[in-house]
Amino acid sequence: MAVLHRRTERVAEGHNTQKICFFFNAQLHHVYHAMPLAVELSRDQRFAVNIVAMTDEHLALAREIAHRHGAVRIGFIRAGGPVLAAVTRVAGGATPPKLPALAAARSLLAGYDAIVVPERTSLLLRHAGLRRTTFIHTCHGAGDRAVGYDRRIRQFDFVLLAGEKQRRRMLDEGLIREGHYAVVGYGKFDLTEGRLPDRLFAQDRPIVLYNPHFSKRLSSWPSMGIDIIRQFAQDDRFNLIVAPHVRLFDNRRKRAAMERRLAEFAGNGHIHIDLGSAASVDMRYAKAASVYLGDVSSQVYEFVVRPRPCLFLDSHGAQWQGDPNYRHWNYGPVHQSADGIVDKVADAIATHDRYLPAQQEGIAETFDREDVPASVRAAEAVADFLSHRPSRASAPAPLVRKRPSKKPILAHE
Repeated sequence: MAVLHRRTERVAEGHNTQKICFFFNAQLHHVYHAMPLAVELSRDQRFAVNIVAMTDEHLALAREIAHRHGAVRIGFIRAGGPVLAAVTRVAGGATPPKLPALAAARSLLAGYDAIVVPERTSLLLRHAGLRRTTFIHTCHGAGDRAVGYDRRIRQFDFVLLAGEKQRRRMLDEGLIREGHYAVVGYGKFDLTEGRLPDRLFAQDRPIVLYNPHFSKRLSSWPSMGIDIIRQFAQDDRFNLIVAPHVRLFDNRRKRAAMERRLAEFAGNGHIHIDLGSAASVDMRYAKAASVYLGDVSSQVYEFVVRPRPCLFLDSHGAQWQGDPNYRHWNYGPVHQSADGIVDKVADAIATHDRYLPAQQEGIAETFDREDVPASVRAAEAVADFLSHRPSRASAPAPLVRKRPSKKPILAHE
């Protein structure tokens, strides 16, 4: 069983304890991108660490991670209430809508010196009175798409980066500034290293992971998804795991409708379909698979960290050559049609060597890897930043000029 690097507990010496909240206001996969830092900071007595989440599922996963990796002192708090629960039921999502969730959690979050989030919408709390709170961004994934370089990142006080690729692009786009970021590696690897995937198939065949993205504009799923499954179902050369990005079927009604459509494959012994369980976000499928089949998801980097064959589906006619948003499409053949997809997978395996140098170069620039685990490096960087930044208890209140009340422009992530 993997255990994060154990540091000697830091004892507070003349420091006021700072309260840090790890706030989960989005889908379940975000937990893996912030909990490595939470576990490590829990060992530092200068900080009091709480996990605040909007669902019991998030808290259960966070508790399991904390227990498995030996967290020392972490509190777990469920935010929200009956009104938010009713709004969530009406909306049909697995998680509450972000803006009502922020409104429900605002009073609780106001009590923290620092808030760590893997998403950006929570920055709206600054407009809700949390002007002196330190906001720390962990990012969630290390992909190439422009959405990972959102302009709102510049509003964070401190940003944790996986590697040189993110650092260079964020500096070029003015999203980070010196002294307010750290390149620390990819903490999610610390939580998943050494964990073997469950056995999914009775027959030992090469396993293909089909990982379509959720974006209607970019995803291969709407036009190709079911046809791809059907082709693999009729061909016994490979086992197939279908594990879309967790946001594709985040809506409960939409997910139930798709499960009914996919019922025809339920008895097929070499097809495994997961529309959004915890297993779809903890890298067990990426570890089990021999081949990656996808479109634009950043999860391809969690797969090619151990170089293996990939192939990509261009369902939207992208002019992708030379575009940094599609850099990962250099890691395997790109196809605009799913026709003959099983043969195309076999060809990707046979031609993998020609793409191996690009994969190796991409991995080296995406993930900064050292002997010290990323979670430890992240905790040291955040602790240093917060220790040299005045806590709210000692910082003077900011000068607030009275002005006509205006509602902030609300932007969803």
